[in-house]
Amino acid sequence: MSFVDVYEKELSFQTDRRKVTVEFIKTISDLWYDKSIEIVLFRNQLIDRSVSDILNLHKYANDFVGKPISIFDSLEITKAINSLNLPPSKLDIGKLTYEYLLEEKKHDNALSFVKEKLSDANNVENITPKDVVLYGFGRIGRLLARELMNKAGKGSQMRLRAIVTRGEINKTVLEKRASLLKMDSVHGDFNGTVAVDEKNKALIINGTTVHIISANAPEDINYTKYGINDALVIDNTGAFRDHVALSRHLKGIGVSKVLLTAPGKGIPNIVHGANHLDYDPNEVDIFSAASCTTNAITPVLKAIENTFGVIHGHLETIHAYTNDQNLVDNMHNKYRRGRAAALNMVITETGAGKAVSKALPSFEGKLTSSAIRVPVPNGSLAILNLELEKKTNKEELNAIIKKYAMEGDLVEQIQYSLNNELVSSDIVGTSAPSIYDSNATIVAKNGKSAVLYVWYDNEYGYSHQVIRLAKYISKVRRFTYY
Repeated sequence: MSFVDVYEKELSFQTDRRKVTVEFIKTISDLWYDKSIEIVLFRNQLIDRSVSDILNLHKYANDFVGKPISIFDSLEITKAINSLNLPPSKLDIGKLTYEYLLEEKKHDNALSFVKEKLSDANNVENITPKDVVLYGFGRIGRLLARELMNKAGKGSQMRLRAIVTRGEINKTVLEKRASLLKMDSVHGDFNGTVAVDEKNKALIINGTTVHIISANAPEDINYTKYGINDALVIDNTGAFRDHVALSRHLKGIGVSKVLLTAPGKGIPNIVHGANHLDYDPNEVDIFSAASCTTNAITPVLKAIENTFGVIHGHLETIHAYTNDQNLVDNMHNKYRRGRAAALNMVITETGAGKAVSKALPSFEGKLTSSAIRVPVPNGSLAILNLELEKKTNKEELNAIIKKYAMEGDLVEQIQYSLNNELVSSDIVGTSAPSIYDSNATIVAKNGKSAVLYVWYDNEYGYSHQVIRLAKYISKVRRFTYY
């Protein structure tokens, strides 16, 4: 075969592959908007992705599992799913396709395979949608709003109904709020529409009304005036951090649950996937989603503790600068944070080392921690220097983390990276709170000292952890197959 013939054959294959990908995108869109069934690929989101994005994710899937997972296989499985009468679900097409390739000889076709694998789906209870209020509209609040509105689907889970801010609400304020939601210097443009409704003091996001409420005190708000009932309030302000202060939200009319997007005192601090099942939302009304760094390190630490045991360790987080630092040198109530954030590496404190023990009690007193704020606007790195109880090596340790990333309770939390060229900008927009850099792992010759590198999008990845916890609190978690 000549070079020309080979080239023509390659072009034909690529054309077929891209045409199939277009059909795959349509099928997963139909599943989402018609049946509230969300398809992911090894926990990577597929809704509103381009053809190239989908193909690149399949390449990652191939490398991850070491099997030739193709878009042709994914389409076949997805079509089989679409032919079934399933309840609202979240299904990992990567895991399903991988298992289908392993078990193909056991099944007559993709449909019989899918029926067997998803047979438990019809045993789940019906979901009652939950009204959500964002109290505060800063960095995390706006990312939560984006995700809630883009993943609203048929509204069968959480419904963003209102945003609470301080100060007067007028046309100018609404336009500025809308602009900040639509455009973001780090995360790019919002993949949706935002309009201002000055008369009703609201934003129209993706065609849906979200009321903007002005209030100085949470107990003063009557949400039922806006048709909001039994709501979950997600507090993004950081102004209320303990049980007494956060209880003020429950005095507002129409509120039943509260979730703090920061470490809290006197309330359960939750890292979803690690300890959320320890607290029953039927019995607990106020929760904390802990911090972005705690959410990054806890899943990996849990995997290491369960397998090798940890004697002690040190956490050093190389963290993007945040809004509590100064743009230029000026007075600050904390040492060093007064120096210009975009020009300096700044040593500061972090409570993440101690906070881990709130999610994993076995780490009480085991971790010291400190932080260095660095001149990047987003994307952080946690370095874990651990002394282990059992000996291991790099290959074995990496294999354990990969196993936790593929199956079990932490698959949404741990993303296993194979990338030799990974840098901080690469992880921006990753929904997993822990991105384990397998190529950077160091294990000493004695087999008991290990250094692990865990990247995290301290805004986007954390926001997804907040939403996962919010779904658990609201009891709107769908059937999942991971």
